[in-house]
Amino acid sequence: MNEIVDFDSILDQYKVVFFDAFGVLKNYNGLLPGIERTFDLLKEKRKEYYIVTNDASRSPEQLAAGYHRLGLTEISHKRIISSGMLAKEYLDLKVPGGIVAYLGTPNSAHYIESSGLRTLPVSAIDDRNVHDVTALLFLDDEGFDWCRDLNKTVNLLRTRTIPVIVANTDYAYPTNEDKVAIAIGGVAAMLETILGREFIRFGKPESQMFMFAYEQIRKRIAISKKEILMVGDTLHTDILGGNKFGLDTALVLTGNTLPKDLTSIIARTGIIPTYICESAVVNK
Repeated sequence: MNEIVDFDSILDQYKVVFFDAFGVLKNYNGLLPGIERTFDLLKEKRKEYYIVTNDASRSPEQLAAGYHRLGLTEISHKRIISSGMLAKEYLDLKVPGGIVAYLGTPNSAHYIESSGLRTLPVSAIDDRNVHDVTALLFLDDEGFDWCRDLNKTVNLLRTRTIPVIVANTDYAYPTNEDKVAIAIGGVAAMLETILGREFIRFGKPESQMFMFAYEQIRKRIAISKKEILMVGDTLHTDILGGNKFGLDTALVLTGNTLPKDLTSIIARTGIIPTYICESAVVNK
């Protein structure tokens, strides 16, 4: 297994850094202490970066505002690439009209509304409008009744052959040092098993997320994949996705992957990061 190295020691090798959000820049307590220093150093060294996140609960503008409220003012909404943006692109291309039903909060429905489509939470679908539903999105684990609305979703998809899009592929997220909560990707996986069908997935580890970010940065500077580092806290999404796309990867131990589980989980999964760091916080 790779030795644990300081994030400072690898940063100079790359022109661009892709950061995951939760578990890398922030956690259940707020910003990781000292993460502001990392962005100060990136600015000083004129390195480019994007936040590449599976968080489809809010728009990039709302996500950026959340960082600003926490004191990390360097992050612009233009630096945030969310899986919700890819879901929006799919809707623009493949869903010309009708009602798009969703599981999530009203804020998460931003991605559908920005495509000019009519949106309704699953809770508002009934016999009067069910035949107008042309797609369904899994956006966030909050904003709906887990018993009533998940049962309604199962029965909707048993009777309607419509596209089903999972905009956040995360199965779980940490709520404190010892516990996790089920994320909307985990809910979607359960319903796939019940229904015996596969949904359309956007978000890490799918390559579309990395290609989208790669295309955005190449509009600004000439860059190769070898000059980009993907930093994440989860082997199955951040690290696997970065590896598959041909990026070097750094696993940090401030989120989903706990130091005590490190050796066993890498051995069990076979997902090997290029580097392992205690955190993405620089010492300088």
